[in-house]
Amino acid sequence: MQSPATTAVWDLPTRLFHWSLLPLFIAAWVSAEEGYMEVHEWCGYTVLVLVGFRILWGFAGSSHSRFSSFLRGPAAVLEYFKRGEWSGEGHNPAGGWSVVAMLALLLSQGVSGLFNEDDIAFSGPLAHLAGDLADSVNEWHELNFNLLLAMTGVHVIAVLLYLRRGKNLVRPMVTGGMAGNRTVTASPWLALALLAASAALLWWLLSLAPKPAPFL
Repeated sequence: MQSPATTAVWDLPTRLFHWSLLPLFIAAWVSAEEGYMEVHEWCGYTVLVLVGFRILWGFAGSSHSRFSSFLRGPAAVLEYFKRGEWSGEGHNPAGGWSVVAMLALLLSQGVSGLFNEDDIAFSGPLAHLAGDLADSVNEWHELNFNLLLAMTGVHVIAVLLYLRRGKNLVRPMVTGGMAGNRTVTASPWLALALLAASAALLWWLLSLAPKPAPFL
């Protein structure tokens, strides 16, 4: 455990996860629009692996990265909205739940992409299992993307509002910031192990899926 003076609010694995999503999101969007579907598919795989890692890191990571440190009940969220400010470290009560919402949307986008097929240029690795739900999966994949855009917009607006009040939320997510309270810092090697486990789990689950019937 490090001393309070040298412990970061946001550990390096959390920061790398956060900033990796931005280029992946843009790359997935552009590749889908331009028809580079193999790139789009690999972006989806990468997002799923990263989200799997972040979920695991939410239980085993450093103090401020754990769900237990930033998920608070309805009363705390309402109190935050009443006051309109947050003096604590890490995510505020509303921001904590926005993290969960974003992870859920990213997971939904990646999973629906596995089953998605547009009948023209793209067929996910599990599209043959969708059956009669193929059209619904395609519609949800598009709707979920719009929800992700909306959540991203809300996130940016929140950051700008805090910046207007004199609190820069971007800098700590770049530098790590400094924690005023004693925190537990998890090992980066543990983060690498969990990332590898997330990738292995996705590969294993895909390998278990029934293969498409041979075309006769």
